[in-house]
Amino acid sequence: MPNKYNIITLCGSTRFKTEFLEIQKRLTLEGNIVISVGLFGHSGDAEVWENMDEGTLTKTKTMLDDMHKAKIDMSDEIYVINVGGYIGESTRSEIEYAIAHGKKVNYLEPI
Repeated sequence: MPNKYNIITLCGSTRFKTEFLEIQKRLTLEGNIVISVGLFGHSGDAEVWENMDEGTLTKTKTMLDDMHKAKIDMSDEIYVINVGGYIGESTRSEIEYAIAHGKKVNYLEPI
């Protein structure tokens, strides 16, 4: 059965926590299913990284990147939160992945 709601995954630097939360709320109220990040490693969830050794840190970041691509697979489109035009390496990789898999890409700010 086709889903009657558009599914959107949010992508962008986790330093933009406020924008993630605002956009998630807006897109939800517009009638979309919104998939977001699991934690905000650059703005508020620092305790996640505190006691990790380098190897565990690398494995965890790799897992989170892979998990986000799985979220993109479940989505109809992605919404890039590019505050001030900023698009980091991970986000750029997610955009390329989404395009390669035929997903629509929207941006907060024009690129």
